[in-house]
Amino acid sequence: MTGGSKMTKASWRRWRQLWPRWVTWVTMFWAAVYAGFGLACALSGTSLLSLGGHQASSALGWAVAAGGALAALVCGVAAWCGLRPMLRALLWVLCGLAGVAAFGLLMDMLTLMFGQAVDSWASAANHALAAAGMFLLAATARSDHRPSKVAVGQAHSASSRSVQLAACVGTVAFLPYAMMKLVWASGGTFAGVSGREMRVISERNGASGIWLTLESWGLDATALLAALGVFLLWGLVRPWGQIFPRWTLFLRGRRVPRWLPLTPALIGAATLAPYGVLGVGYLTLAAAGVVTIPRGDFHSSGDALLVSWIGLAAFAAYGIALVIAARSYWLRTTTPVHGAAE
Repeated sequence: MTGGSKMTKASWRRWRQLWPRWVTWVTMFWAAVYAGFGLACALSGTSLLSLGGHQASSALGWAVAAGGALAALVCGVAAWCGLRPMLRALLWVLCGLAGVAAFGLLMDMLTLMFGQAVDSWASAANHALAAAGMFLLAATARSDHRPSKVAVGQAHSASSRSVQLAACVGTVAFLPYAMMKLVWASGGTFAGVSGREMRVISERNGASGIWLTLESWGLDATALLAALGVFLLWGLVRPWGQIFPRWTLFLRGRRVPRWLPLTPALIGAATLAPYGVLGVGYLTLAAAGVVTIPRGDFHSSGDALLVSWIGLAAFAAYGIALVIAARSYWLRTTTPVHGAAE
């Protein structure tokens, strides 16, 4: 091991030892920024909620300002008096609320990835700030816990059979969705809509040049993202998600940083699981005739219902599998100082 590597590891170890001291102050700074952001949006009449391009009321800005102010107050008291049980409980509640406010971040990231403009930059900024706050609030709530260490003995471990079964379900659930998308991308017809019609719909909805170029090659961007999602899912449950395998060339044999798979996994799980589960619930009501599903760009409500079932069922199954796999990965790669088990 070189001297530079030793210094880097020593610095990282010292940073981890000191993080309980500074994370509360960082979270308090975030809370002040978030409160100011919400106040500015409320006073300027800027909406923080965009639904299909339609801007909702700007009243949500006041809620964001209040939540940020409360978080700053709780962090300030915790920094001054220590992390009491009541303060920790408030931090976890605020963490959950920040997670709800961050819903939609994944969709914003995918939209920007393909060169498209988000429906609302203020809404996207709110999602990003809320996601950062969710992690900071959780870290602050745990700041009085002793740091955990990576489990060297379990570095190459695979998840249990039940977790891998969940990964299989999440993978299989995406197959109908990917096939449907590839049929349209290759010019075929599904649910009464041809590939040509779907391309016109994409252009009308503001699809980027990258998106349309992929479709002209017979590829669908969402199908490619589904493949990446499946790759992430199996990286969480197989040993090569912890140690870079041989095919990674210069990285092979090195330990995979835990944040590398866990960050997209947590963002994806927080978005896709509730979106899919709630969507499936809505489709169940629509199939029972309790609610009516809009026809949208399809020729009939039945066609829209069929496509929605394929998409939302895939998101629900994959999102739940991602939650299970991420939890397994977290537990398998972390051992508390006094011992742990998955």
